Amino acid sequence: MQFKNELITVLAEESGLEESVFTPLMEIPPQPEMGDLALPCFRLAKEMRKAPALIAEDLKTKIEGKLPWLKKLDVVGGYLNFFYDPALYATAILRQSREEGFSPGSGIEGNGKTVLVEYSSPNIAKPFHVGHAFSTLVGEAIANLYEYRGYKVMRLNHLGDYGTQFGKLITAWKHWGDEKALAEDPITELNRVYVKFHQELAEHPELEDEGRRYFRLLEEKAPEEYALWELFREVSLEAFAKIYRRLNIEFDNMNGESFYSDQIPAVVDLLREKNLLVESEGAQVVDLEKYNLNPCLILKSDGATIYASRDIAAVYYRDREWDFYRNIYVVGLPQKNHFQQVFAVLKEAGFAKADQCIHVPFGTVRFADVAFSTRQGNVILLDDLLAESVSKTREIILANNPDMADSEVDRIAESVGVGAVRYTFLRNGRERDIIFSWDDMLDFEGDSAPYLQYTFARCSSIMRLAEADKIWPLDQVDLEAAGKLLTGQEEQAIFKLAAGFETAVLEALNAHEPSIMLRNISQLARAFNRFYHSSSILHADNEEIIKARLLLTETCRIYLQAGLQLAGIDVLDRM
Repeated sequence: MQFKNELITVLAEESGLEESVFTPLMEIPPQPEMGDLALPCFRLAKEMRKAPALIAEDLKTKIEGKLPWLKKLDVVGGYLNFFYDPALYATAILRQSREEGFSPGSGIEGNGKTVLVEYSSPNIAKPFHVGHAFSTLVGEAIANLYEYRGYKVMRLNHLGDYGTQFGKLITAWKHWGDEKALAEDPITELNRVYVKFHQELAEHPELEDEGRRYFRLLEEKAPEEYALWELFREVSLEAFAKIYRRLNIEFDNMNGESFYSDQIPAVVDLLREKNLLVESEGAQVVDLEKYNLNPCLILKSDGATIYASRDIAAVYYRDREWDFYRNIYVVGLPQKNHFQQVFAVLKEAGFAKADQCIHVPFGTVRFADVAFSTRQGNVILLDDLLAESVSKTREIILANNPDMADSEVDRIAESVGVGAVRYTFLRNGRERDIIFSWDDMLDFEGDSAPYLQYTFARCSSIMRLAEADKIWPLDQVDLEAAGKLLTGQEEQAIFKLAAGFETAVLEALNAHEPSIMLRNISQLARAFNRFYHSSSILHADNEEIIKARLLLTETCRIYLQAGLQLAGIDVLDRM
């Protein structure tokens, strides 16, 4: 990062262009022999009124000799390729690593800015299934990224605890509820009656009207219906809390949809004052034709609220409460149109921060050809998935470590098994659907959390052995001398990935795409293991090489730890 920034500064000075012109253009060539960094000059042609190849030649002439660490410049077509002095580069990254400690790539640009991240948001009285995990784990990683760059982050769990489905649930409970079953396993019992409601609809369509009637009573806080709703909410929160504890996730605020219900009249008044409300078949809507969107329903024909009106009320509340810099919703891709409508209504209403409300969508989850539906009752519970992953991990650990103490096996299996599930949700672009494969998830040699955790444990083991041999920690550190001993292609590959970590963090944050950061540390782990298998670390030819390679190992360990922690995955010193 340091060399790249210095290079951009010199390019800007010598060309007369802004640094912001060069920053997005810089890229790492696909092969080391093509350089350490490259500047494609094609996008500069229009501004500089020259052919890309001529621009590259001109820039080469102007910056040659300006940077002591720049060993060579090479023009290939419209590309200007930069080659670092490997010893100076190694020294710079070692120094950066030691200065940053265990927070490499962190920043302070977020100081004084509050970012709200809404995620997880399960529906009360329904099972917490693997689909909810997508929002929960991606949202937590995004919150971590913002926090890492200095933002004040508020983690919000916007519970689905209101709406017509609760009228249906109350109906179902009154017809088929079993109080004994509710006491023994509340979520299973509530899900059973909810599924039965939809099964009975075909023969008894009058149930739909009954559900609407009970929801109206709930909105009016009728004692019996409100008491049932409170009970359903309480038992659901207890069940959710167990899952969040296992995932080590804590929320700053758990206001559900119900919290905003009494704030909707103010929203309706505001929209009416601005002449935005239009009557449509008895309902109140906002016309969004200018945005190429369907009208946004604010109030139903019977006066009942809808989640769009509650979401609008929530935005106004959140801005009053936290004066947010960004208000981020980690919610599934099918809700894209909903958020487009909500944000458009906010714009029409003159809300100044409408463009600071951001929907971060994600795909779906499935095992082979199984589809999930709460109404049909065929869901895979997240708790069951985690338990299965931990169980399978435990078998692998025991097979490889038959003499390990049970308590140690359990501790490692929990961290690795839960980490494997987390990584599966985070490793690819979030809008891609996930198809679970146990072989891929728990592959200690593949693109998996166990592989990353094992690599970190390997680095930790090396450092422990070095401590036992009194080689580490080093009394005196000559980084320049160490840099001269770490100029090989494999060592340089590790340094390049470490240097690229901050860029990966920033790109992941700006795109709300944790997979970008994880790709960096996954490649770093691969690079370190290639080095490990080809070069002796503790038994190298002389003590100076051993010390240099220990510095490299510690650098790798630091960056792996930072990346894993941002993803919410445990780091393990032993596996």
